[in-house]
Amino acid sequence: MTNDITLFDRQTVRRHRDRAASTFADHDFLHREIADQLADRLHDVKRTFSTALDIGGGHGTTTLHPAPDTLVTADLSGNLLRQMPGGLRVSADEEFLPFGENTFDLVASTLSLHWVNDLPGALVQIRRALKPDGLFLAAMLGGDTLIELRRAFLEAEAETTGGTSPHTSPVADVADTGALLQRAGFALPVIDTDTITVTYSDMFALMRELRGMGEANAVAARSRAGLRRDTLFAAAARYQELYADDDGRIPATFQIIWMTGWAPHETQQQPLRPGSGTTRLADALDAEEQATGDKASPKR
Repeated sequence: MTNDITLFDRQTVRRHRDRAASTFADHDFLHREIADQLADRLHDVKRTFSTALDIGGGHGTTTLHPAPDTLVTADLSGNLLRQMPGGLRVSADEEFLPFGENTFDLVASTLSLHWVNDLPGALVQIRRALKPDGLFLAAMLGGDTLIELRRAFLEAEAETTGGTSPHTSPVADVADTGALLQRAGFALPVIDTDTITVTYSDMFALMRELRGMGEANAVAARSRAGLRRDTLFAAAARYQELYADDDGRIPATFQIIWMTGWAPHETQQQPLRPGSGTTRLADALDAEEQATGDKASPKR
């Protein structure tokens, strides 16, 4: 399963993550928050995972409890992997995972998959790498991420240049993500979302944070000429005008899409065959059964 559309420049994604590696710990608040949430979600799963894969985990914030016997960390950035304290590390592209079928009991990922061009293909590879009844649990940035920054740049660029170019990542939609899990062959897929809002002194502080996280613009269609000075300052002013609070601080929204799915196994709960129910809907609603088109009424 492949996707011929190139949304992201993967070499640029790698460079951004490599460049951020040395000071990443100064900007890892979002990764730490999501890693804590992932650990909480795993705590609710009454299972022990002996072999686990952490995709895009070179940031080193992922903590699994109880710790698996074998944990493999894969990341696009060699610099991030080299500064990890230990463990099994693999330099790998999420679009071309170098793992065989039925290898892991658990595959986890925090804030990595939103930079993948071929997300359907990556999900298929993840599902194949899982053992039967293995768990996939991941968090990625969703479509409402940085909506304030996008609006500020769109309006400023239209004002100063008469046109627009992408400055933030075109990230996944919630409904599409659920369909992709099913398409990749996961059983019992679940999608839910969370929103984290952080405030900054100004737009430039937000942009420094994004660079420090390795999340700077890597859209393939971005302008290579760089931002014009007047556009940049117009965007900062527009951001302040639209969103600043009473203290002059601006918000930045991060939408988190959580994906949960299981590699199929015969012991898993299966949906009932349509028409096999034994309880009448009228009984459940405590209503008289009526012909089609008639209004139901409560039993007397």
